[in-house]
Amino acid sequence: MPFEVLRDFGNRVAETYGLVFTLPDDLQALYTKFGIDLARGNGDGTWRLPVPARFVIDREGIIRAVDADPDYTRRPEPAQTIEVLRSLPS
Repeated sequence: MPFEVLRDFGNRVAETYGLVFTLPDDLQALYTKFGIDLARGNGDGTWRLPVPARFVIDREGIIRAVDADPDYTRRPEPAQTIEVLRSLPS
């Protein structure tokens, strides 16, 4: 890709922006029932997940678009991201 994409291991950046939540006990139990061990997958023993978010930041560091929704079923469409990227000056 001709642009950088952040991979946020350990949710460090998301935590800085207040975009991390801990799964409640009932969901932890449900995940476990389905064989999903988020604590092991996270590698730090936590049941934390980032809020799905997209930030488009231009080369001058100006945020041009933000989408963040705690409902993980509502995520920005990739086409919207491409549209925002294409609108940026070269």
